[in-house]
Amino acid sequence: MEREYYKTKESVEEYIRLAKDVNGRQLIEKLERALAPKSTLLEIGSGPGTDWKILNKSFQVVGSDNSLEFLNHLRAENPNGKFLELDAITLQTNKKFDGIYSNKVLHHLNDHELVDSIKRQYEVLNTQGVICHSFWKGEDLEIFKGLFVKYHTEKSLTEVFGQHFKILSIESYAEFEQGDSLLLLGIKK
Repeated sequence: MEREYYKTKESVEEYIRLAKDVNGRQLIEKLERALAPKSTLLEIGSGPGTDWKILNKSFQVVGSDNSLEFLNHLRAENPNGKFLELDAITLQTNKKFDGIYSNKVLHHLNDHELVDSIKRQYEVLNTQGVICHSFWKGEDLEIFKGLFVKYHTEKSLTEVFGQHFKILSIESYAEFEQGDSLLLLGIKK
């Protein structure tokens, strides 16, 4: 059952209802300061497409998800959009991008999977490519609706991303409560 939550039509519909008022506008504004307008951008884990729509106003964005149910929803809602079926770990694509964005997606990866994803992100980014990722802040692990969730600290993110990326900033912000989240911005070394 692990990682199956986003795979059923019912769970996708439930998630869309629960997340209808949530978006990454404040994160995207930070990304817009680091990545030139009209740059090519891969969004990892586009889900219902809320952030994809915001990103699409500034960038040439390609959305992705590894849930066919979410991809069906994305394609139905955005018939002119570009979407790929991608796993956040392997990112099996031959395309190259100027930037990569994810909003609360990579916290579903364990430590080894995150390292593999970071290496792959490095490979699919163009020279001076920018990353922008958000995470839940803390030091816990949990299973939420059958999904693995790992919380991160500034230190843990610096250790894993710092091997391939110059960290531009890691800042705390509020998604639901003050300081419950972290935003990481980095540039390919």
